Amino acid sequence: MSDVAAFECINEAKVDMDHIYNQSDPRNYYRELNKLDYAIPDTAKPIFQNLIGHLQDRADEPVHVLDLGCSYGVNAAILKYDLSMDDLYEHWAQKQIADATPEEVLAYDQSFLANMDNSDDIVMIGLDQAENAISYATETGLLDDGIVANLETEMLSDDEKDTLGQVDLVISTGCVGYLTEKSFERFMPAVSKGRQPWIANFVLRLFPFDHIEQSLNTCGYATEKLEGETFFQRHFASGDEREDVLGKLCEHGVDPTGKESEGRFVAEFYLSRPAAEVAKIPLEQLLST
Repeated sequence: MSDVAAFECINEAKVDMDHIYNQSDPRNYYRELNKLDYAIPDTAKPIFQNLIGHLQDRADEPVHVLDLGCSYGVNAAILKYDLSMDDLYEHWAQKQIADATPEEVLAYDQSFLANMDNSDDIVMIGLDQAENAISYATETGLLDDGIVANLETEMLSDDEKDTLGQVDLVISTGCVGYLTEKSFERFMPAVSKGRQPWIANFVLRLFPFDHIEQSLNTCGYATEKLEGETFFQRHFASGDEREDVLGKLCEHGVDPTGKESEGRFVAEFYLSRPAAEVAKIPLEQLLST
């Protein structure tokens, strides 16, 4: 079975949240995810900051970060503006936002972010198929640039390839499973044209990473998993989702004891770098400095 078909089958175990990902603003997105204590951007933040710090030390210029499946610029808010998920949930719970029109929400958030300190050492580029989410994130200033594309079915334009040619670090916090090796094969020629960026993925244990790893290997990359560590993503939305996920994990020989069996999705961390860099500084040593 191809990864596309396999991932589609696995995704059937997860509750369908498509309705919150491409609205004109993120109100429903944050409202629904808050109910599930969605937290992976927070749990990923220290690792991403560590990697960005190392990359900043290598070049005297801003680090260009590509966020795969960026939605409304959540990771940009976390990394560029040093916010937390609790900050974002609190922001979106305000009555003046809850009752506003989409246009008023956009203006409010433009003002909110314009008055905040942000890191000028990071340039955030987002890639997502959700056009409204990308539009919101770029118009508010969360994203410095955004690409609307479904790389499972589409090729990048020449302009989009040029934008990706600046990337130093590729990140994702949950899109593997919707993206397969096909998407990586479509963006890797653009991002690895010059800088050979690091590629940092938090991947739910539901989804095998081996085909993506093999695809990156053909580009001269080596992939390491952070052994013995898992990262909380969110609670299950229902008992049915829990049972379906546990069933899928068992089908694939993954033991959920003490992890998904406790009612939560958990992810593992994979970092892919040019093979020579991996040989020089292994992942655990990299993250400890």
